[in-house]
Amino acid sequence: MAAKHADHASIERTVDAVYAAISGPAGVERDWDAMRALYLPQARLTAIRADGIESGTLEEYIASKRDFLVANGFCEGTLVNRILVYGDIAHVWSSYSGDWTEPDGKKGATRGINSFQLMRQTDDSWRVLSILWQVEMPGLPLPADMETAA
Repeated sequence: MAAKHADHASIERTVDAVYAAISGPAGVERDWDAMRALYLPQARLTAIRADGIESGTLEEYIASKRDFLVANGFCEGTLVNRILVYGDIAHVWSSYSGDWTEPDGKKGATRGINSFQLMRQTDDSWRVLSILWQVEMPGLPLPADMETAA
């Protein structure tokens, strides 16, 4: 049981660090090297949105999102995490909320669910192999049990 608790705590810290890596106030460059350290080199990030699917490597994600994150400020964090571990693989079903401010001062907000797949490393740390997420939209609200921790 202690090993399970340690795994869950370590995985939770990794997920929190992923959210923290893209979060920050407007005008502040993110620590991209710290972000890269959380992911495996072959990691993929894929978003399902109302207008289609966007998928790429971590470097492609950074290149496409850097300007928005820095210009608008963006803060994202966990609402609820559901963690499953089998050997050296873990899955985290993580609901999130995020917000930002557009250049005209208009506030933006988002919520959705991230599906994290992680692998245990030889030093017992966990790194992200992939994230697949879907943004909440009309007709697709977050499930009630994923809105706030029980």
